[in-house]
Amino acid sequence: MSWIKVIPFEEATGKLKQIYKKIKGPNNQIDNVLSIHSLRPHTLTGHMSLYKNTLHHSDNTFPNWFLELLGTYTSYINKCDYCYKHHFTGMKRFLNDDDKAEKLKFHIENNSLNKVLNNKESALSTYTKKLTNNASDITEDDITNLRCLGCTDGEILEVNQVVSYFNYANRTVLGLGVNINNEVLGLSPKNKDAESSWNHK
Repeated sequence: MSWIKVIPFEEATGKLKQIYKKIKGPNNQIDNVLSIHSLRPHTLTGHMSLYKNTLHHSDNTFPNWFLELLGTYTSYINKCDYCYKHHFTGMKRFLNDDDKAEKLKFHIENNSLNKVLNNKESALSTYTKKLTNNASDITEDDITNLRCLGCTDGEILEVNQVVSYFNYANRTVLGLGVNINNEVLGLSPKNKDAESSWNHK
């Protein structure tokens, strides 16, 4: 599961057990990216709050599939196979279009999303790549360019936070050897209106 000790659902007690009950999926599954926090439950609370509010909040304006696409792309750039597989599956579920999902996967892996996204979406994918690989090279001109293509400042912030979250999650996974063993892929919190609703379905 990982390179450090992880407390499974069945052995959890106290605060950790309470959090696990909030985030569990089918058959009491706790995604490995979350159970990796089990020795420091307060960081699990932080992770879940960040994840829910950046990716699965009712005040987001982009559709879930697009935010999942950006997360999948970030994870591919970072060579984080765990997050790539999970969030490609999530994107596929939100799209409900297997052919489109496979086409997007092809273009993610060939660095050619501009061929299948509109100009605004394509520019945001370029921003995603730059923020992931060369954050210190981003200038105000990059933000101005996004505005010129129809992005509002709120949308730019929304994408910035999703991509920043995935860079955090990727480094958690890669830095601690988290693997995908025995997981149902692509589950996510469904109740967007309740910020503290974390259970995975």
